[in-house]
Amino acid sequence: MTVKNPIKGNLLIAEPSILNDSSFNRTVILLTEHNANEGSVGFILNKPTKYTIKDLIPNIESTFKIYNGGPVEQENLYFIHKIPNLIPNSIEVADGIYWGGDFKIVSTLLNENKIGTEDIRFFLGYSGWASSQLIEEIKIDSWVVVENKYPNIFNVDDSIIWKNQILKLGGDYAIWANAPSNPSLN
Repeated sequence: MTVKNPIKGNLLIAEPSILNDSSFNRTVILLTEHNANEGSVGFILNKPTKYTIKDLIPNIESTFKIYNGGPVEQENLYFIHKIPNLIPNSIEVADGIYWGGDFKIVSTLLNENKIGTEDIRFFLGYSGWASSQLIEEIKIDSWVVVENKYPNIFNVDDSIIWKNQILKLGGDYAIWANAPSNPSLN
């Protein structure tokens, strides 16, 4: 279901019209913060990098994928999860989804195999917008805002989430679902 105004916990679906934007082409973003005065923050759910958590933090014996969260602060690691009972100091984003928390505890839990890929997702960088910037981008049809209807966003297949969301929008969007990511290859 599309919504007019973004709120944290919603998904931002990149409009097919932003094909030339290498950061956001065919992306689905979980909005983790939205404040008209202070701006918005989210994480791209469908751009895995070539890195694992062990590649970035060698003392963690885990091969969880790292995702490109967006073009802002790509030298920093962020995470969202659904286990606030295990990770203190988490910030609730939406029902059952949390952002951040005590990373020392996360490291320990990963090394003890007490966290699964269905519980947490890691990102390099984030997607950010200044106050009212996201609203303006929605008005010019860069994004479609939809409710997050996934029972567990961490289990979603990142290779087809954009296509599936575009198909749900129906109408003219359905044409774009099977179009090549580079139209010149058509």
